[in-house]
Amino acid sequence: HLQAQQAKFLSDAENELEELAVTIAQAKKMVELIKGAATKERERVEKLFAEASEVLATFQKEVAGFIEDGERSMLGEAEADLRWKEERRAKLAQCKQNLENVPSTDTIYFLQEFQALKVAMEENLSPAPSFQNELNFTKCTQAVGAVKDVLSAACKNQRDHLQGKGIDGLSYQEMEEGLKDRANRQGIRAGRGGGIVSCFPPHPHVSLPHTVAFIIDLDSDTADKFIQLFGTKGAKRVLCPISYPESPTRFINCEQVLGVNLMNRGNYYWEVELIDGWVSIGVIAEDFDPRESYNRGRLGRNEKSCCLQWNGQNYVAWFGGFESVIQQPFFQTIGVFLEYSEKALTFYGVKDSKMTCLQQLKVSHFAKGQFDPFQNKINHQFASLFLCKLKPAFFLESVDAHLQIGPLKKDCVSVLKRR
Repeated sequence: HLQAQQAKFLSDAENELEELAVTIAQAKKMVELIKGAATKERERVEKLFAEASEVLATFQKEVAGFIEDGERSMLGEAEADLRWKEERRAKLAQCKQNLENVPSTDTIYFLQEFQALKVAMEENLSPAPSFQNELNFTKCTQAVGAVKDVLSAACKNQRDHLQGKGIDGLSYQEMEEGLKDRANRQGIRAGRGGGIVSCFPPHPHVSLPHTVAFIIDLDSDTADKFIQLFGTKGAKRVLCPISYPESPTRFINCEQVLGVNLMNRGNYYWEVELIDGWVSIGVIAEDFDPRESYNRGRLGRNEKSCCLQWNGQNYVAWFGGFESVIQQPFFQTIGVFLEYSEKALTFYGVKDSKMTCLQQLKVSHFAKGQFDPFQNKINHQFASLFLCKLKPAFFLESVDAHLQIGPLKKDCVSVLKRR
């Protein structure tokens, strides 16, 4: 019995040793991988810092040269003016001295010296220095200060990013804990489209008391016959019509589909994946007539809807038939943030848990609306859209267009705010 136990222990020990040998080999590979990756990253960072230092050194040299050129130009003019004034003063002093030294009995000599003094006093004055370069010359400190501020802000932002912090300065772990704590205190809200939704943490400068991560289900009763639905989350435009049943809410002239969800107060956020083709994402009034003509029925081509369109080359915001082209790279994930309290709709490009504001539709009281037809249209009619109950809306423009609803990236929930 003891021999059997000993044999078993030896076998177990041998197996464990073999497993440890394998895991040690794997750990060694991991150590080497980490060291190699760190070395490469360190080399890249050193190279980038060297390039950045070279850029700063070049800029410093240019600014110093600019100061020297300005100093040289201004000094030449100022020194010439100084020399002229000193020579004139010496000449006048000499004429005055000569006149004082004339004997009172020598009338002719007196008249000659008096005339010489008079001529010297009547000589044209030298023009005052212009110093045309003075403004540029004295802007060097302002320019370098601006560069320093930009660098400081960029360094802080990137430092926060490296430390795993979000836009509002909290780490993702801290944000997640805040979400859980607020959910425990306030409870979890349910969206009308079904599913569980979580509360957004309030930004210190923006009150978001009713913000929810909105769970969207596509409404098959609204889908155009050339849109194929995949469950309640996916939609693709097809060539062959689908025999959907008759429905008074179905689009018949535009390849569009709506969410079943209604929005009429508070704030809502959802995300859409652009899988292929030309897609428009937006909101539409509940009472919009789905039988409108193609020109009037498309999202954003009327006053009852607005959208963000990807046309294969650019993003374009649409409202009331007016458009605004957006110069941003392609984002596969689009976040949509609807704020009833602010009467605002914001579209975000979402990538790697980072959010880039693509366009915010909101009334602006600044002068730019007077010169921008799109903003002018927003200023005059966009607010009236929030008098309606709204629904999420989607327009699949090209025959290969394909989109998927959500799911939300939880890190983005924590950094959501109006910018």
